[in-house]
Amino acid sequence: MDFADYQHLQITQEGEVLWATMNRPESLNALNRALVEELRDFFVGIYWRHDIRLVVLRGAGANFCAGLDLKEPRGNAPRTVSAGLISQRQISEIVIAMRRCPQPIIALIDGAASGGGFALALASDVRVATPTLKMNAAFIKIGLSACDIGVSYFLPRMVGSSVAAELMLTGRFLRADRALALGVVSAVVEPHMLEAEGRQLVDEMLRTTPLGLRLTKEALNHAIDAQGLEAQIAMEDRNQILCAQGEDFGEGVRAFLEKRPPDYSKTR
Repeated sequence: MDFADYQHLQITQEGEVLWATMNRPESLNALNRALVEELRDFFVGIYWRHDIRLVVLRGAGANFCAGLDLKEPRGNAPRTVSAGLISQRQISEIVIAMRRCPQPIIALIDGAASGGGFALALASDVRVATPTLKMNAAFIKIGLSACDIGVSYFLPRMVGSSVAAELMLTGRFLRADRALALGVVSAVVEPHMLEAEGRQLVDEMLRTTPLGLRLTKEALNHAIDAQGLEAQIAMEDRNQILCAQGEDFGEGVRAFLEKRPPDYSKTR
């Protein structure tokens, strides 16, 4: 699917960065079928886009994403277990693709990030929020399990098992001050500063080598589930040698010594 064909996911390219905006503000950017399909297509598709180094994910208006659109008509046909499982995987595949794609994902989170929106936020690499942040595992409040779309994987690893259990067993909202204290978000800024904060992160990440940035995300992903220190150090050793042999390493060293921004376009 071409980005121009998307109905509800607005994609803007700025050099090596894609800005992805969930654009259903009248529904708090809730996930309808079309938006689910577009998010999955987008994150699966950028896996091979090595010309794209970063993704910024955000919601239009005053909210990030309120989760599944429960108001969307579902039809009257009986739903089989098999059909339900396929539908479920069509959503959960989004967060798998988010973690698998080599580009770091910066989530700019204003307002609600509930249910599926919570999952999208947790699956991102860096999260910046505003004081209006309201995150929760809303699934448990509508008759489902709170363990959905990767939340039960990501959340305990970020906040520990006790806090994760509290939030998931109750569906309580995680607000900005506590999210910052727990390390779920990196910063809390006023809404008018949210994009500027995202751009600052983008600028700093773009000063790194393309290979180093990709391999850092890859190693961090593996570190979460590493079988031990030696297994993770083996991956770190492999990545450092790959980077040192890469075409950008020399430019990075020269730029550092000359106290100037690196220009990796020279090495392409």
